[in-house]
Amino acid sequence: MRLRFCGVRGSTSAPGPDFVRYGGHTSCVALSHDAGAPPTLILDAGTGVRRVTGLLAGRPFVGTILLTHLHWDHVQGLPFFRAADRDDAEVTLLLPDQGDGCAAEELLARGMSPPHFPIGPGDLHGSWTFSSISPGRHTGGGFTVEARQIPHKGGRTLGYRVSDGRSVVAYVTDHCPTELGPGPDGLGEYHPAAVDLAAGADVLVHDAHLLAEELPAEAAFGHAAAEYAVALGRRALARRVVLFHHHPDRTDEELDKLAQRFAASPVPVTVGAEALVFDI
Repeated sequence: MRLRFCGVRGSTSAPGPDFVRYGGHTSCVALSHDAGAPPTLILDAGTGVRRVTGLLAGRPFVGTILLTHLHWDHVQGLPFFRAADRDDAEVTLLLPDQGDGCAAEELLARGMSPPHFPIGPGDLHGSWTFSSISPGRHTGGGFTVEARQIPHKGGRTLGYRVSDGRSVVAYVTDHCPTELGPGPDGLGEYHPAAVDLAAGADVLVHDAHLLAEELPAEAAFGHAAAEYAVALGRRALARRVVLFHHHPDRTDEELDKLAQRFAASPVPVTVGAEALVFDI
């Protein structure tokens, strides 16, 4: 399995000279079955999904887009994903069922349709299928996906455990562990679903929007601290933790310091960056 990071920011994109090395695009991770294969499963479609068109080298996208939730920073790239907006594209888009009886395409259209945007989901070219999913086992892009509900704010959110039968990636972004209580260190309780998704994973991609000292002032948006992400990875016996969904104000220099801070961690820690690739 090849794992490519195409967008690693949260909330909003971060342009400018202080954000060049780690990148400013919002959440998007592309999965392929091997190093020479095209991506067939995309986790979230923030502005980083635009980079996937380049990975496809002129080919249409044929596969599945799996959304964790419907906040802007996870869907804004959809109408700009050129490889999926063409007549020969074949796209299955899966998003969390919000429990209100609203169809998947209608849910997406709430933020992607006039007057908020020039076009709606139904205006995209190619063959698109929109479906809502609940916690449980699913398939997408030739991968097996286990979905679990994760605490976040402002709509139902799912975390995912993706496997090709040999390797496992856990994707737990936009996670608010303090909703379950402060926990022993004030960073939040260890949510059983998050621990289960991350258990023994080759790579755990986890929300690291905040630092521990920022949590009291920033908790309203429903994110985790980097320290919690690393501790969760260690508890779940993940083989590596990738810190993800960086605060849009977190500069390259600050992210370098974050990497140094966890350099001696018992579980290997990588600070997520655009163009980061893992073959697992």
